[in-house]
Amino acid sequence: MTTPLTWLYAPGDRPHVVHKALAAGADVVVVDLEDAVAPERKDYARAATAELLSEPHHPTPVHVRVNALDTPWADKDLKSLAALPGLSGLRLPKVASPRHITLTADRTGADGSRPPLYALLESALAIEHAYAIACAHPALRGISLGEADLRADLGVRCDSGLDWPRSRIVNAARAAALAPPPQSVHPDVRDLDGLAATCAHGRTLGFLGRAAIHPRQLPIIERAYLPTPEEIEKAETILKAAAVNSSAQALPDGTFIDAAVVGEATRTLALAHRD
Repeated sequence: MTTPLTWLYAPGDRPHVVHKALAAGADVVVVDLEDAVAPERKDYARAATAELLSEPHHPTPVHVRVNALDTPWADKDLKSLAALPGLSGLRLPKVASPRHITLTADRTGADGSRPPLYALLESALAIEHAYAIACAHPALRGISLGEADLRADLGVRCDSGLDWPRSRIVNAARAAALAPPPQSVHPDVRDLDGLAATCAHGRTLGFLGRAAIHPRQLPIIERAYLPTPEEIEKAETILKAAAVNSSAQALPDGTFIDAAVVGEATRTLALAHRD
């Protein structure tokens, strides 16, 4: 699968919006059964999502954010959706401990048949358990932050106050051999300059891609996370030099090349040519 950079959320109780999202150009569409759906609409959202996922193939991979395990809807979500052929992943909100992952894995099938799981860490306790969560079960394929809930839990008053938990989950994902996490959503869909600036900051922290809540955010996110022409040229230069001489060396511009630098250049070109 192409390395995903954009994860577009769509409310599960609005099937017409979900179908528009599937055609919007995102790498992954996340059908939301949790925050975007009112309690009295949960059953309808689940049924509509089950109908969508009864088809085995979609042009865009479809994930579902189910309701949290401690809610009255979680069991029905998992039982209704986990085995459907059109499901590419389950996103688990408000994960606070490794047990949340193992319980969900137990409820979603046997090894080899359960869908990939993705944990959303949204509390101070979850951040403290980030590495243990990331290692909890082989079915877990990724972790990421739910920043709105985390901001409220921590009482953070400015965006920079979240940089430590952001770095914590980037490090936990890497330590657990998971993919780099995507950034949490930028909630103001009109603030494209702010989106671009925070994407640039997220990239410096080690994130890869970002969740979105409106199609207009997708090209901004993709542009921010794809390598620039200068980065591609530099990576190509590094790999050409390494192909001639595999030992540590310095380029004419003074750049020192070792195995770590070559590995980063390889990743840069793989991302640049991900299609």
